[in-house]
Amino acid sequence: MTDVTERSNWISTLAQSQYAELVEHWQATELKPSYQVIRQPEIGLAQVRARMGSSGNPFNMGDVTITRAAVKLDTGEMGYSYLCGRNKPHAELAAVIDGMLQTGVHHQALMHQIIEPLAALKFERDQQRAKEVATSKVDFFTLVRGED
Repeated sequence: MTDVTERSNWISTLAQSQYAELVEHWQATELKPSYQVIRQPEIGLAQVRARMGSSGNPFNMGDVTITRAAVKLDTGEMGYSYLCGRNKPHAELAAVIDGMLQTGVHHQALMHQIIEPLAALKFERDQQRAKEVATSKVDFFTLVRGED
């Protein structure tokens, strides 16, 4: 049985990965699983809610495009994916990998060959983005006039 937290982490990694990087790592495994598409990749909208200052009252910020897919491997595992954007092949491949990660046979190999490298690439991109944002940070300070 797969741990829910572990599964949510790999689903998140698959959804947030760059499609080209995902395909590259997937092709390196040389796996060709047999599966049925339960839910064709389809594009829709989800409403995004936000909070002012992360703690204020929630409000409807806008819509985001999402793509979802569901597959069933011939071994019985169901794979799902939801990702931001309009990339149907990405959604289907992520669902297939989710299903395969639930099998004992391929779990460790796929974690090592796909999930861990993609998570490392995402971490690296996040760090680079944080550096870029930090260069534009403005520190505001108040000078005390000494009249107190």
